[in-house]
Amino acid sequence: MLTLDDVWPLFGLRLRTPRLELRLMRDDDLPAVVEAVLAGIHPADRMPFDSPWTDAEPEQLARDFAKYHWHLRTTVQPGTWTLDFVVLHEGRVIGMQDVRAENLARTKTISSGSWLTRSAQGQGFGTEMRAAILLFAFDHLAVEAAESSAATWNESSLGVSHRLGYLDDGQTEVEPRPGERNTMQKLRLERENFARPDWSLDVHGAAAAQAELLRP
Repeated sequence: MLTLDDVWPLFGLRLRTPRLELRLMRDDDLPAVVEAVLAGIHPADRMPFDSPWTDAEPEQLARDFAKYHWHLRTTVQPGTWTLDFVVLHEGRVIGMQDVRAENLARTKTISSGSWLTRSAQGQGFGTEMRAAILLFAFDHLAVEAAESSAATWNESSLGVSHRLGYLDDGQTEVEPRPGERNTMQKLRLERENFARPDWSLDVHGAAAAQAELLRP
């Protein structure tokens, strides 16, 4: 009998670090992920995201969140995709980590974004989960560079990037919601500058993922 992993092989992709498991979000994960969002990600008076999606009322946020992630699945094609990983610690959802590519065969570059629920912040999980997707990208997808960005006031996000070897790469201003302007710091990490962790990443389902993400 076919399994869901047979139908959508990317569901079989697992990244395991010493403390975390990252897997592609399934529909069954949605309630726990939304609860983690509603528990709080950032101070109410500071918006770290380009789009102020966390400002929505809880019911609308849940529906918009589900529609957005369902849409991402329909846009996956070789070389251009967004993978949204649920991040689990001791079996509990504590955040999400995404990795994005556009025309990967030409650019050899990925970008990423992430969030952690408030109770999981300040424990090094942000660095660990970003390191996981970088190890996967550099070692399994032949990526040569990674990009990221964060508001200049977001010291925790910038700290994760700098600890892993990213360098500042100019600034641009965005307006994530009316009446508020953020200065966003762009960062770039070349493969040879990656500050690799002192642990190894356990990857399950790499071959099937490569077939979906890289095939000509």
